Amino acid sequence: MQTGRIAETDRLRLGNAMSSRDPIPERWIAETIQSYPPSAAPFLAGENDPFRNPVGHTLRESLTALFEELQGNMDPDRIAHALDALIRIRAVQDLTASQAVGFVFLLKPILLELQPGSNPVPLGVLLNDRIDRLALMAFDKYMQCRDQLADIRVNEGRRRVHVRQVTG
Repeated sequence: MQTGRIAETDRLRLGNAMSSRDPIPERWIAETIQSYPPSAAPFLAGENDPFRNPVGHTLRESLTALFEELQGNMDPDRIAHALDALIRIRAVQDLTASQAVGFVFLLKPILLELQPGSNPVPLGVLLNDRIDRLALMAFDKYMQCRDQLADIRVNEGRRRVHVRQVTG
């Protein structure tokens, strides 16, 4: 298993297979948007204004950055920033943990379908490892966000009880 920085030859193979001109990141974005309710998906996909559609904008920006890191050095800071923006949105939505982080695994079948046929075995192992690590990071971030939400709810409940005691 490779971790951290990848060898230059691996980076070249990844770059060739996952060029930003390839339809892979756009397809990943589209399939992630399709995981939303049918009433929301067209708006998320169609509205590009970040002020009118902050969720769709965040999906596009974050998934693009994550895709770039999958083909690059897997910079932990850039990944953390992209995951933070995306997972914070999904953590407050009515999604299970598997639904909230499942967008990461949507990339695997897309890569299998759209990846060039030249020597896919070593590339597949490297990408599978990276996608799996990305999914684990997404799950950790999701749990952190859910813990923060639980703390906020508990503190709000305590505040309400305190206000009732003082005023009541």
